[in-house]
Amino acid sequence: MLSSPDAMACSRTCSRILGLSLGTTALFAAGANLVLLFPNWDVTYLLRGLIGRHAMLGSGLWGGGLMMFTALLSGSLAFLGALICFITSGVALKDGPFCMFDASSFNQTQFWKYGYPFQDLHNRNYLYDDSLWNSVCLEPSKAVIWHVSFFSMLLCISLLQILLVVIHFFNSFLSLFCSLCDK
Repeated sequence: MLSSPDAMACSRTCSRILGLSLGTTALFAAGANLVLLFPNWDVTYLLRGLIGRHAMLGSGLWGGGLMMFTALLSGSLAFLGALICFITSGVALKDGPFCMFDASSFNQTQFWKYGYPFQDLHNRNYLYDDSLWNSVCLEPSKAVIWHVSFFSMLLCISLLQILLVVIHFFNSFLSLFCSLCDK
């Protein structure tokens, strides 16, 4: 029966594990987003304003991190934060890294600019064509690997957080009915 002491103990234990898991993933999400601000551990890109909009948005810091800590106060904010982090990370992976690339066309002189060179590749997907990874982005070095690694990490962490929050909702709902049955 749902009102048994074993069910209540199981529900409390589950809540503790979920809380610890949400707190841990929040720290990892915030850490991953912080690392994205320093490509190749170099602060000069941040100081020069050469960080992509997805990393500067800081969804891992405030969405996957800060809002996740609010899960103790409000599960809906935690869910929203994880969802925003998930969507932003997915869009960032789709758009590709913010880097310096050769933007010249056939009849112009060569010029380099910062931007999102993989956004306009309609017939190729940079995620599946690793020959583009070192040939398109000129600076920072290994920009694609850095970008893909940490935004993939944020995508996975936020998906885990969404799952944990949903489990937390169900656990809280179950706890509510178990406590009503005890009375």
